[in-house]
Amino acid sequence: MKSLAHLATARPLIVLLGWIAAVVGLTAASAAAGPDFRDTFSLPGTDSQATYDLLDERFPQQSGDADTVVFSADSGALTSWQSTIEDALREFAAVPSVALVTSPFSPEGASQLSADRSVGYATIAYDEAAYNLPLEDIEAVGEIANSLNGVDGLTVGHGGDPASRLQEPEVGVGELIGLLIAAVILVIAFGSGRAATVPLISAIAAVGATVGTLGLLSNLGPLTPSASILAVLLGLGIGIDYALFIVNRHRIALKSGRGTRDSVVGAMTTSGRAVVFAGITVFIALAGMLVPRIEFLTGLAITAAITVGFSVAASATLVPALLTLYGTRILGRADRAALAEHGRVPEPAATQGRFATLVERRPLAASLAAVAVLATLAIPALDIRLGNSDAGNAPSGTPSRVAYDLMTDGFGAGTNGAVVVAVDLGESGTFTADALADPAQLPFELAELARSLTDDAGVATVIGPVPNGAGDAALFQVVPDSRPQSQDTNDLVERIRSDYAPAASGYDVHVGGATASNIDFTDKIADSIPLFFALVVGLSMLVLLVAFRSLVLPLVGAGLNLLSAGAAFGLSVAVFQWGWGHQLFGVGDGGPVEPFIPLILFALLFGLSMDYQVFLVSRVAELWHSSRDNAYAVRRGLAEVSRVIVAAASIMVVVFGSFVTSDARFMKLLGLGLAVAIFLDAFVIRVVLMPAIMRVLGARSWWIPQWLDRVLPHIDIDGNDVDPTHRAESADEVPREPELAPVR
Repeated sequence: MKSLAHLATARPLIVLLGWIAAVVGLTAASAAAGPDFRDTFSLPGTDSQATYDLLDERFPQQSGDADTVVFSADSGALTSWQSTIEDALREFAAVPSVALVTSPFSPEGASQLSADRSVGYATIAYDEAAYNLPLEDIEAVGEIANSLNGVDGLTVGHGGDPASRLQEPEVGVGELIGLLIAAVILVIAFGSGRAATVPLISAIAAVGATVGTLGLLSNLGPLTPSASILAVLLGLGIGIDYALFIVNRHRIALKSGRGTRDSVVGAMTTSGRAVVFAGITVFIALAGMLVPRIEFLTGLAITAAITVGFSVAASATLVPALLTLYGTRILGRADRAALAEHGRVPEPAATQGRFATLVERRPLAASLAAVAVLATLAIPALDIRLGNSDAGNAPSGTPSRVAYDLMTDGFGAGTNGAVVVAVDLGESGTFTADALADPAQLPFELAELARSLTDDAGVATVIGPVPNGAGDAALFQVVPDSRPQSQDTNDLVERIRSDYAPAASGYDVHVGGATASNIDFTDKIADSIPLFFALVVGLSMLVLLVAFRSLVLPLVGAGLNLLSAGAAFGLSVAVFQWGWGHQLFGVGDGGPVEPFIPLILFALLFGLSMDYQVFLVSRVAELWHSSRDNAYAVRRGLAEVSRVIVAAASIMVVVFGSFVTSDARFMKLLGLGLAVAIFLDAFVIRVVLMPAIMRVLGARSWWIPQWLDRVLPHIDIDGNDVDPTHRAESADEVPREPELAPVR
């Protein structure tokens, strides 16, 4: 870090121009290549994947994904608009990727017209899976559907997996307002507009480079369209966060009278090292997202890792270059005047730890109170139900929500998530369409399967069996009488798989469709969660063990991170699953928590929480190593770092909280969860609970077995070994505060 800092401060203008060239070049290259973001959904080894494979082999005409366009007459029968609708259906059929359009007015689509004939829907079958379709074809279908909303007396909705690609989250006004508020917080924290620009420039540069890189990578392999918005969410938060700690350390050194370059190098060999270690902990946490081996999660993990990488790189190179270019102008006008007159800027007495002494007076009571608050907030997490929420939770007025509501009104909630039962009839005998249409000619096992499905109390309608052209496979469409996200629907899928499918002995029966796939997706992620948690927590503790050479602090840090994660999960369950205050967040009245959210939220939260742990404890460790006085190190370290932690956390809370305004439910979940978690982590754990515990433990905080100390590699995170001239003053050289009341 010292060599890198010397390089950046020796040629600051070249570093700045290099970053500008990198961001512009990556952005231009991405635009020239044409970003090709798309979701992939493959679940090898699951029953739903076997269903898709069978459809692809035996029903090629039905192997692609489909959209549903729903029409509703505001009054009277839908047939009054039949000619207008059929004209639109012919336009749908003319779109290159559309393989088949089924009209509610055709004999084949008779079941697609409601009993009172006021609602009907057309199925738009594509020739490929949603993620392989050209976006312009999906947009063409969407434009045709939306144009019908201009017809007087007609309401139209458009939903389905392909249609969901038209509703990917984007950066909106809410996120821009969050960035503006972050800038205001920086100005208040530093008292200088120039100082505030350094973290902002660093974060924006990291985000720009990340988005350009992701655009290029999207042409090499499937990358979710949510990647860019996640990069903005994470890049703005941690980019500002990392730079903020370095800028703060540099300003402290400048005020003490050190020269600009000397101060920058000192900040990089202390806070800069802490930033690198913080980035490593985030990388480790993100690596846990590779455990389920699901392409969607892998893409998000890669996105987040690239974002963190560029954020650390910008903090290590661009920030010292900007600080060098600014010189003493990084300080406010009054501070510069004091520096010019006295050679240093005296720190106000009130900044020497008023809050730190308050925590230190009652460390045990503070610890118990903080734990009680976090444990109470975590209680709802015990009731968490993982699953994919349906379109009924989409914002009101969106095409998918309109389609969901119209389908529910006209045909029942279950039509929004029909279950596909695919039967492989084998080569021993094939069946004609007439034979499969006549119950008397059905094989006994197939007839029993049809009867079991029809008689199930949770089934509204069964369509089929429908044979393929060769007569060696058949399909059933099973419409539940409950909405897709309901536990009753999950139970129905389980009954079909465990009870009805095995009864059709001699035939391979698979259960698929969007609802069954979501269940398999949830199960696969749930199975990986224990290993994921163990990997993230274990490796992060190992990094902190090496960094701080303490066996106690990594254990305490991991435990507190788990506590803050539980509190964040608890509030997320209360809002998004139980529906408390859901109107404030623009979501439905309650549904399961998306199964990938705990992994993403925990990985990001654990990594970012470890950031604050590193920033706080590295400064305390620096003071401990120089003074060997734990009480002094905790008090002084908290006094110096708590203000910047609070400022950094406030920015993170604002940036993450602004994503609650997104239309995408999972972005709302992530935004709220991260904002709450960072708030609790900074304001409760890092500035109250962690210092209080370290005060209670005393010198035992730094205990490590001698044999382990000899085995571990020695890595100097606080910069004392590299730059002894920058060591903190000893405890004997610092004016002591009055003795505090005994610890209770």
